[in-house]
Amino acid sequence: MEKMLVGCFLLLLGHTLLLPAEARQWPRARSVSRGRHSRTHPQTALLESSCENKRADLVFIIDSSRSVNAHDYAKVKEFLVDILQFLDIGPDVTRVGLLQYGSTVKREFSLKTFKRRSEVERAVARMRHLSTGTMTGLAIQYALNIAFSEAEGARPLREHVPRVIMIVTDGRPQDSVAEVAAKARDTGILIFAIGVGQVDLNTLKAIGSEPHEDHVFLVANFSQMESLISVFQNKLCMAHMCSLLEHNCAHFCINTPGSYVCRCKQGYILNADQTTCRIQDLCAAEDHGCEQLCVNLLGSFVCQCYSGYALAEDGKRCVAVDYCASGNHGCEHECVNAEGSYACRCPKGFSLNADKKTCTKIDYCASPNHGCQHECVSTDDSYACRCLKGFSLNPDQKTCRRINYCALRKPGCEHECVNTEEGYYCRCRPGFRLGPDGKTCSRVDHCAEQAHGCEQLCLNTDTSFLCQCSEGFVINEDLKTCSRADYCLLSDHGCEHSCVNTDRSFACRCPEGHALRSDGKTCAKLDACALGGHGCEHSCVSSGDSFVCECMEGYLLREDGKTCRRKDVCQAVDHGCEHMCVNSGESYSCRCLEGFRLAEDGKRCRRKDICRSAHHGCEHICVPRGDSYVCKCSEGFILAEDGRRCKRCSEGPIDLVFVIDGSKSLGEDNFEIVKQFVTGIIDSLVVSPKAARVGLLQYSTQVRPEFALSSFGSARDMKKAVATMKYMGKGSMTGLALRHMFERSFTPAEGARPLSARVPRVAIVFTDGRAQDDVAEWAGKAKANGITVYAVGVGKAIEEELQEIASKPTDRHLFYAEDFSTMGEISEKLKQGICEALEASDGSQDSPAGELPKRGHQPTVQHRYLFEEDSLSRSAQKLFHSTNPSGSPLEDKPDECKCENLLMFQNLANEEVRKLTQRLEEMTQRMEALENRLRYR
Repeated sequence: MEKMLVGCFLLLLGHTLLLPAEARQWPRARSVSRGRHSRTHPQTALLESSCENKRADLVFIIDSSRSVNAHDYAKVKEFLVDILQFLDIGPDVTRVGLLQYGSTVKREFSLKTFKRRSEVERAVARMRHLSTGTMTGLAIQYALNIAFSEAEGARPLREHVPRVIMIVTDGRPQDSVAEVAAKARDTGILIFAIGVGQVDLNTLKAIGSEPHEDHVFLVANFSQMESLISVFQNKLCMAHMCSLLEHNCAHFCINTPGSYVCRCKQGYILNADQTTCRIQDLCAAEDHGCEQLCVNLLGSFVCQCYSGYALAEDGKRCVAVDYCASGNHGCEHECVNAEGSYACRCPKGFSLNADKKTCTKIDYCASPNHGCQHECVSTDDSYACRCLKGFSLNPDQKTCRRINYCALRKPGCEHECVNTEEGYYCRCRPGFRLGPDGKTCSRVDHCAEQAHGCEQLCLNTDTSFLCQCSEGFVINEDLKTCSRADYCLLSDHGCEHSCVNTDRSFACRCPEGHALRSDGKTCAKLDACALGGHGCEHSCVSSGDSFVCECMEGYLLREDGKTCRRKDVCQAVDHGCEHMCVNSGESYSCRCLEGFRLAEDGKRCRRKDICRSAHHGCEHICVPRGDSYVCKCSEGFILAEDGRRCKRCSEGPIDLVFVIDGSKSLGEDNFEIVKQFVTGIIDSLVVSPKAARVGLLQYSTQVRPEFALSSFGSARDMKKAVATMKYMGKGSMTGLALRHMFERSFTPAEGARPLSARVPRVAIVFTDGRAQDDVAEWAGKAKANGITVYAVGVGKAIEEELQEIASKPTDRHLFYAEDFSTMGEISEKLKQGICEALEASDGSQDSPAGELPKRGHQPTVQHRYLFEEDSLSRSAQKLFHSTNPSGSPLEDKPDECKCENLLMFQNLANEEVRKLTQRLEEMTQRMEALENRLRYR
């Protein structure tokens, strides 16, 4: 505390003593025109002085590009000379160096070149304009590596002499400045950035030290640079807090206007206390490229390998150690490297011996399991089966079959070809002999060659002959002579009355007044129907010596006992019934299917309106559906969980993920507009675990999940997270963000509800420019998996990319605006689209409010050519609905297992089966009648 008081006293005393000197030295001091410099820190005001005895190493870096004309270049030189007037230049006080740059960097003089102000002024006057490019980053790199080296006159860091760069530029750099400027600031160099004219302020901020209001300056033209002289007099002549106060910095203390900051040596990073340092874990922080192991060193790292591997020449890859290369392995055939050692290996057909080095040839045929039918032959790595002479190997490569020479050579034998061990020969069938050519065959005529003695016919057989008789004769016992055949005597003819021989057989005959029956043996007396004149319309049936008339199926006999009338009146007339026709004596009546009632005309049917006949309890609209009904809601509302009440669509369940472009082309101001846009969408939803769940991704060169679907249960906490979201400001990897959204954001681990819950999944993708990767693949996968994707493009967004991202139809899922002024309209359209998605989802989940609750999905098969609906299930529904006196089928679930309910269900089932049986019988009768009608046409 005492040291702090002493420091403050010295500052106040220095200001009191130096103020008059400053007034004497600068009678023409100009006031600063820019308002922000008039608000200086109180400590800064106390530290203003004339820089007398001020120790500092100051390097000017001057833009000498072709965009700076000769007049403006002269103004820069005047500005430098004015700055020099209040500096105490000398080897032990302020040392000054100067660089100017265009496409290259030119050192005009170093920190050790001049010892007096007059020498520096003359050197500034001699400077010549380069008139080339604008390599600002190269100039800062030169100052960092060379100008502030001890060889160029910079004092060592241990002396705590402030190192200052004052850079003047009038255009956009042609190279990167942010990274090299950050390195310079990290080494303790204080950088003042002065921009003239149309200079990008963000570029100046990337160069200058923080706070930017004390180190970054922008003037309209080179003539206005003189307004900054008094400002820099205050900045450069401040006291060094590092030398006045006990700073406690572990490594380096860096002076800042009115204060100081601590910095660490290379290889270290600053701890949270902002004074002490710790070694930087470069293996974790950088892409070290080590193939196996990375080991940290102070300010660097080295790669190492696992056991059995050695580091390659590039110091990163690992190669396996070749143990076999030593030549001491002793393997008879082949040496193979293994982890930490080696192993011997034998070629195919050999096995490794017990010494693990030598090999023995394998006799595969020695095993009794080779399965060869004839012979087994060992090969290098297995065995092969071989067949004896005259045989060939079957496809199973084990069994053998005899070679079919007859099939292979096709010798042309007339009858048969017989294979032998080495060939074939032709053979004739019995009763034939082989011809001289050895192929053709001729029949042997035994009847012609021998005295056969047959009375009538001689018939050759394969090896001899036999005698036969002509038709109507039979062979005698001597098998040569013949006698006439008596078929009635020789056979058991079975004739009821008489048997008559014919030429080849016999025939049965009946007496007069009888007719032979269809069996050809028995006789039947001729009946009255067969005699004709019975007068029956359909069929005549004999009855003793008389007859009766009968009708075909589906007909009834009239009173005259001969003519018939149709049973099915419905089938005979054009009844006009819309559903069913039921016969009633000589007439018919119309009936309707279950769930319908008969109209006044007695023919057409009208559906029963269940919504009018039951207390449905629907808040908005009741819609009949078969024997039940469903509740519907008006536009802008969705059905609540009880299936009756309605709630606004914004209260409905939805899993919504924002995918927000955080690239540098957006800008921080527009990023704030996007955050307001997201907050507006959140305000339109009811955020809770059961209603809307919202997640958000921000992407640039990488994807950063800001919060997941499960992160927040209220809109207030969610909007706080959106408000504190930091702008990334780099590239635009839209495809990478879509992949993250598809693979991770809609998973149960992130809070997404399962697909079985049928909660709508919606993604809102915002972008303001062309993506640096492909968007089609992951957008397509997301849409194919049920995610509705809205694409919002602003400014330079590419229409083709937006169409690839958005769901179909694109006119409802794609929004584009030329600037951010119309974001409000897009927000309203998106809210409407989300509401419509919730309404559509609610409609897809409609279930009849009057249906019984189901324990599981029961597939049904409907035969609509027989029945229009399942009347048994409808009757069961009626039964269980009747058990609820309130008329609200969903309020109470009936106990289907109660005894009385089971009995009632069984009775209903029996009744339905009886009805179905009756209908089938009626249809059978109709089909039989139709067949009869077709038969008698």
